[in-house]
Amino acid sequence: GANQIKEQTMLFELRQYRIKPGKRNEWVEFMEETIIPFQISQGMVVVGSFVGEQEDDLYVWIRRFESEEDREALYAKVYQSDTWKNEIAPRTHEMLDRERIHVTRLTPTPKSVIR
Repeated sequence: GANQIKEQTMLFELRQYRIKPGKRNEWVEFMEETIIPFQISQGMVVVGSFVGEQEDDLYVWIRRFESEEDREALYAKVYQSDTWKNEIAPRTHEMLDRERIHVTRLTPTPKSVIR
């Protein structure tokens, strides 16, 4: 009935990036050695990261949030930090085609393995 506790629906964010020519290996290393560890240290949950098998410039990663409130809090913690603004963000511009970043918000279906 109406009094039942609603099951928390996780929110996922599918982020698709296009990497500047010749920069993919450098970008993957930067993500795996710097960006992802930093974001995890701030509480982000990174479900996976991938490169395109047939598209040399494609990089995809997926993050999971408990709720919209969780997402907003983590965004503030990560993206408003001095570390992000001063050390990380400037380097992303060297490697990423920022005009082609595509972010898709997703919620899992009932039988999804990733939840």
